[in-house]
Amino acid sequence: MIYPIYTYGQPVLRKVAEPIDANYPDLKKVIDNMFDTLYHSDGIGLAAPQVGLSIRLIVIDLAPLSETKTELRDFKKVLINAEILERSGEEVKEEEGCLSLPGIQEYVPRSNKITIRYCDENFTEHIESYEDYTARVIQHEYDHIDGHMFIDHISPIRRQLIKGKLLAISKGTVKCSYKIKPVK
Repeated sequence: MIYPIYTYGQPVLRKVAEPIDANYPDLKKVIDNMFDTLYHSDGIGLAAPQVGLSIRLIVIDLAPLSETKTELRDFKKVLINAEILERSGEEVKEEEGCLSLPGIQEYVPRSNKITIRYCDENFTEHIESYEDYTARVIQHEYDHIDGHMFIDHISPIRRQLIKGKLLAISKGTVKCSYKIKPVK
């Protein structure tokens, strides 16, 4: 099942998501549906709040980037109840976009190294460190489960400059190639 993507202005995108356990209803189906939605939307990462679920669940598949970044070919993960334990290294600005903010790309500063604790889809706990682009994607998706969006990291001047685009997204007047759920 393909979920609609919740766009800017939806309250669920600004809530801190709740942790889940192995008894979460139909968890495998939710994960499968999130991956289906991710692929249908041509994304590389998706957090549960982006499909209207206020739970700490993230799916990532970086394979679509493997033509230019071959090291990302096999990076496909489910992150449940993720917690970033450490951000380190230098702060790097790179351009980001988001399925919940169609048509907006901005340069966002992020740490280029992170250490994260999470459970996989079998609720096996992992503590892993990531660098560079992988760290950026995880931080971007992690923001969603903490009620933040990448535009929260840009300057007030840049936010002012995209105000019209944000208004169009929240009204549902933006066009995109995937199904969205704008604010009603």
